[in-house]
Order: sequence, then C-alpha cells, then structure tokens
Amino acid sequence: MTTTTLAVLVPLLPFLGAVTGLLLGRTAPGFVRPLAVLPPLASLAVAVLVAVRQGGDQAVSAATELTPTGSVPIELALYIDGFAALVAVLVGVVATCVQIYSTGYLRDDPRYPSYAALVSLFTSAMLLVVYSGDLIVLLVGWEVMGICSYFLVGHYWETPEARAASIKAFLVTKLGDVPFLIGLFALATDAGSFRVTTVLGTVASGGLHHPTLIALLLLAGVAGKSAQFPLHTWLPDAMAGPTPVSALIHAATMVAAGVYFIARLLPVFQASSAAMTVLAVMAAVTMAGSALAALAQDDIKRVLAYSTIGQLGYMTGALAVGDRGAAVFHLLAHGAFKALLFLAAGVIIHASGTNSLAVMSRMKDLRARVPDAYWTMTVALLALAAIPPFSGFFSKEAVLGAAEHVATGHTEHAPGAAGWIVLVAGLITAVLTAAYATRLWLLAFRGHGTEAPDHGRQPVTMTAVLWVLAVPSLAFGLLYGQLPDWFDGRDLTPVLTTSVLGTGLALVGGLVTYGAWRQTTALAARVPLGAVAAHPDADAGEVEAEAIAAHAPAFGDVAYAADPADPGRLLLGPLHRHAAVGFHLDAVYTVLFVRPVQAGASLVRFLDREVVDTYVRAAGALPRWLGAAVRRAQTGNVQTYVSALLAGTVVLVVAALLVATGA
Repeated sequence: MTTTTLAVLVPLLPFLGAVTGLLLGRTAPGFVRPLAVLPPLASLAVAVLVAVRQGGDQAVSAATELTPTGSVPIELALYIDGFAALVAVLVGVVATCVQIYSTGYLRDDPRYPSYAALVSLFTSAMLLVVYSGDLIVLLVGWEVMGICSYFLVGHYWETPEARAASIKAFLVTKLGDVPFLIGLFALATDAGSFRVTTVLGTVASGGLHHPTLIALLLLAGVAGKSAQFPLHTWLPDAMAGPTPVSALIHAATMVAAGVYFIARLLPVFQASSAAMTVLAVMAAVTMAGSALAALAQDDIKRVLAYSTIGQLGYMTGALAVGDRGAAVFHLLAHGAFKALLFLAAGVIIHASGTNSLAVMSRMKDLRARVPDAYWTMTVALLALAAIPPFSGFFSKEAVLGAAEHVATGHTEHAPGAAGWIVLVAGLITAVLTAAYATRLWLLAFRGHGTEAPDHGRQPVTMTAVLWVLAVPSLAFGLLYGQLPDWFDGRDLTPVLTTSVLGTGLALVGGLVTYGAWRQTTALAARVPLGAVAAHPDADAGEVEAEAIAAHAPAFGDVAYAADPADPGRLLLGPLHRHAAVGFHLDAVYTVLFVRPVQAGASLVRFLDREVVDTYVRAAGALPRWLGAAVRRAQTGNVQTYVSALLAGTVVLVVAALLVATGA
C-alpha cells in the first residue's frame, strides 16, 4: 500500500470500530470489548508504519476535491509532516491504553458499549485533525470531538456534577468555536483556499490582508479547545466523567488539538507581532494561575486537570516564541506522563474509594495496596516536575530554552517581550509544579491513620498499561537528539542556564512542600476526618461515581473540607481559599454573562406573557364578543325574524328617499 492509503486507514479504523460497536453493542455484547480494543490497536500499528515511511522527511501531501463549492474549494486532503506522524502515534498509544484499561475499569457498567464506541469515535476525530490537509475537514474532526466530550464527560449522568460538567464543556468550547469558524473563513478568503499548503504559501508571500484579526479569531477557538485562559474553566469540571476519559482528553485528544493547530499554522500567527504577544500573555497567565489552583485542590483529578492546563500553557508559550518543535516535543512527552497520571489516579480511586486527597492522607499503607500505581505515578510525577532524566525535564527545558533565546535576542521568530513573558512565567510555574506534584504524592501515598479500605485487586488490564506508559514517561526525553529531523531541524538540546534554573527551582518547590507537610502532619493526627468506603465488590466505575457524588466539589464557589495535613494551605496562606475555587472566575462569569442572560430571558418571558399574549388574547376576545352578540340575536322565533326584515326594509326605503330628496 502507498503511504497515502495507509494514512487514510489510521482515522478510518477507529471510526468503523465505533460504528460497529454502536450497532452490535446490545445484540452481540461479546464483540464489544474486541471492537473497542482492536481498531485503535490496528490504527496505532498503521500510524507507526506511516511514521516510519515518512521518516521526518518531506511532508506527504495528497488531495482530491470533495465537491465544487465556487471560488474556495473544499478538498479531502492529507498533509503529514514529522509533527503529524509523531502526534498520530501518540494518539494511537494513549487511545489503545485507555480502551484496554476501560475493559477492566468499567467491566460491569451497563453503558460500556456506547462508552467504548464514543472513545473510538473521539480517537478517530483527533486523528482526522492530525492528518487533515484541509481546514474544513479539520473542522469536522474538531467539532466531532466536542460532541464526544459532551457524551463522555456526562457518562455518569445520574450525578448532577456530571450533567453540569458535560453541558459546560460543550458550551464553553462552542463559545470559542464561533470566532474560530469566522477566522477560518477569513483565512481561506485571503488565501483563496482551505488547503494548509496553500495557506502557508500565501503567508510566506505576504498575501494575508488581515493577519492580526485572523490570528486573534483563531486563538479564541484554541483557548476554548485547549483550555487556555480565559476559556479554561470547563476542564477541571470535566473530571466528573470516567477517569479513562480524562486521560484521553488531557493526553492525546481535544486539549492537544488547539496546540497542534497553532503548530500546524504557526506562520499565520507569526505574521502578527500583536497576536504573538497576546499568545504569550495568555500562556503566562494560564501557566501561573493554573499551578496555583492545582496546589489548592482536594480532588486528585482536579489537581491533574489544573496541571494539564498549566502544561498546555508551556506548549502555547513555546509557540508564542516561535518554536513549534519545543511545543510538540512537550506535547508528546506530556501526553505520555499525563495519561499515566490519570490512569494511575483511577487505580488509586478504586483502591481508596474516594477522590479526596484529604481522605487519602488519613489512610496508611495505601501505597502497599496499589504498588503498580505507586511506582508508576512516582515516575510520572517526577516527569511532571521536570526532574532529570525524566521526559518532562527535556521537553520543558526545550520550551524554556526557546523562550530564553527570544528574550536575549538570539532569534527573531517572535517579539522579545514575548520571550521574557514566557521565560519568567515558565520559571515561576516550575516551582509551583514541583510543589503541587510533591503535595499530591505525599497526601496520596504517605498518609497516616486508619487502614486503607480493601476493594480487592485491580484487573491486570488496569495495571499493565501503567507500566507501558511509564516507559516513555521515563525515557522519551532522551530522544531529543533524534527528534530535530522530525521538527524542522530545530535543536532541542537543553540550555545550561535554563536547565540549572528550572531544575533548581523545581527542587526548591519540592523540598519546601515536603517541609510544610512535615510541619502539618502532627496537627493532622489530632483532627478526625471521615472516609468513604465503597462496597468491596463494586467495580472502579461505580466507586468513582460514588466518590464524585460524595466528594467532588460543586461547581462554582465551593468550601473545601479543612485538612490540616495539607501543605498547600500553609504554602498559599490566605490565597488558598481563592485558588481552591479557580480564583472565582466562574463567579465572575456568572455575574458578567449568566445573570445578564437570565435577566434578559426573564424580561423576554415577561414581555411574551404580559404584552404579546395580552394582544393575542385581545385579538381572540373581540371576535368572541361579536359572536356572542350575534348569537343572542338568533332566537329561533320566525315572527322576530320577519319583524326585523320589515324594519330593515323600512329603514332602507327611508334612507333611499332621504338620499333622493337631498339630490
């Protein structure tokens, strides 16, 4: 087969698996699990083959016109460069691991067939985004991911948190998609085509007439899809969905789509210095703010959710300084260790019966109950904290090194101000990232108090994939010397200055957090705190659903249960209360948008009921009154009718005579 034919199969196989799974889910339940696992596994194998054939050389490009559309054609086009080839492999690896993990995690869930089919459809949509060479076809995959996220986040629809989270995820991302769509049309109008290659050629020749406007419109969609400030608020709430869904969304689909889109069309954004500066500011605020919020969260999955937002901030920061190689390098490394973190968190939730770190901190020997999750999550947290030689160190240093080059004027890929903004925010975030990673590890695995509940051993399908993902989390960064051939030849070697600063600050953050934890442990021993214990025979999905209902924070401003063992409270001080609720951004949106819309809706309802309906009722009342008057004249008495006829005749005669006399 040609490389083009193989590339078509990569998104097609999961799509066929999703369709078949939906059709056979109820009639042939024995085929559900094979249909969930085999298509993404086959897609992964084909994606690896495509990557080997592409080899980081010249991009594979092919197209056929879908249908005549006038001056701007829409084409079924492929465009596979080194970035696309490697990102597709990441999507295949994570999707396959998630599907295998889910066979054990949701083994008794009656809605598993539809869940598995939606995960496959989600995977297919992301692969379509990665390989697409036409922006309209890319938009199809972009929007399919949005509707899949709605259904998957709302999988536990019995809980109000899941229902609210699914609606919020859908609406917030759509809020960004509206200007994104306008930006795509404006871009195609200037370029005369939706083809990626044509658009890039137009930018290179200076053919864009409105680069700043187009870039800012596109950034709105990216902010929504990749959960960047100020449209990031949906992602922490999306933790109400099953943990494997969180792993897929955070590691390889949806939130990675926005970063990948900018990397694919980076010259469009570089055509506007203002847009690059806006991107840098957005990345900086996202990085620092989300790291502070992560340090204050009690729900283990919300900690990881805010962590994802911050790491995506590093990626958009790399793009803001014009280095898409560093951005995609961090995207790949982050995809491995963040998928591992979420799947390991699912094992911990199953074992402890709760999402709450406060409750886990009162369980001793939890790490002995989940040794696989303990060791693999330790690896993933070290990668997250960017401790060498773990993968996160090399990819994060690539971002900081790129920012340092721009800030010091060694390269002109972006404004110098953007370089300083990203560099300073990245170093601050390095401290905070190590702090919340250390806090999570200490509260989850170094608890004191009662014995952890025994919910039985986790299925092999849940623990085996943890070790599979631990390998790239540990070793992927060591490939930095081979990756430049895939990434436009950009050097990814760590820079000495930022390496020393970043690693030193990370160590400081971890050690200070450990010291704060030691100080608070004695106090925690004197404060009782209850725990949730699910039924020992319940499967992981049921445990998580119960944990969500019992412990997941309500959306908006919430009051977290005080945990004196939490070092985050000591480190953040009075800021903790605000960081725990995402700095009240949801409350701000409620005041600025929700309440005005509700007030407007109430006004419209009042006008409809009291004004419009009044006129409608009056329009119906007048004929009704006339009808009533006419009905009373219909007595059924013949003499009355004859008398009225004669009287009318007399009136007409008299009127005629008067008219004649007057004439």
